[in-house]
Amino acid sequence: MKNPLKILIVEDEMIIAANISLQLTMLGYEVTGIIPRGEEALLHIKEQQPNIVLLDINLKGKIDGIETALIMQKDYNIPIIYLTANADDTNFNRAKTTNPYAFISKPFKKLDLQRAIELTANHLKLENKDKKEPSIDNDEPLILDDCIFVRHHEKMVKINIKDILYIEAERNYCRIYAKGKEYLIVTTLKDIDEKLPQVHFLRIHRSFIVNISQIDEIATSHVVVSRKAIPISKQLKSELLKRLHTI
Repeated sequence: MKNPLKILIVEDEMIIAANISLQLTMLGYEVTGIIPRGEEALLHIKEQQPNIVLLDINLKGKIDGIETALIMQKDYNIPIIYLTANADDTNFNRAKTTNPYAFISKPFKKLDLQRAIELTANHLKLENKDKKEPSIDNDEPLILDDCIFVRHHEKMVKINIKDILYIEAERNYCRIYAKGKEYLIVTTLKDIDEKLPQVHFLRIHRSFIVNISQIDEIATSHVVVSRKAIPISKQLKSELLKRLHTI
């Protein structure tokens, strides 16, 4: 394996973590680290940026595995495979919101781990292949002050900034919702957020950017844009209200 996948193990039971590390190394993968706490894992991810994170749901410390995943996904689109000894409905439903690639129940067999990693690796290969192959949306958007140009049906199409309602993340893609139309582009939400004019747009959730002028309602946990309820965090809600005061 010329460029082995880099895998981070976030597990606070050291005997289990060491066993996983040994198995992964024997399978030809590179283990970037064994981390027992979510806070430490986030620092490691920032420095090493592994290809896959094996993440125990029930971590000890200030944040559990699911909270660790949610924080990580604000900046990184790294596949998650959850490890869990407690597969109750509450944890499972919380974990589902982070779109994991697999769940492995402890205690698990070597074959369970191997198959979960291989399936995730295949997904990564397909995603990378999709990004490299020519497609109708393969060009990065050209963003100007009052409009953006995106690839659509083999043409660059102009979208006026004022007509954009919101933008939703779909893994390595973004879907732009404009008045009466949708456009799928190959870029991450983080990248497009950095390029959009901040006076008009605000990222209010790890998966959503909204056009502030298109917000119809602001509720406790969400905003409404064109009849679509979009979740918003408390911190970003405060930022949104500040922005609205300045408009």
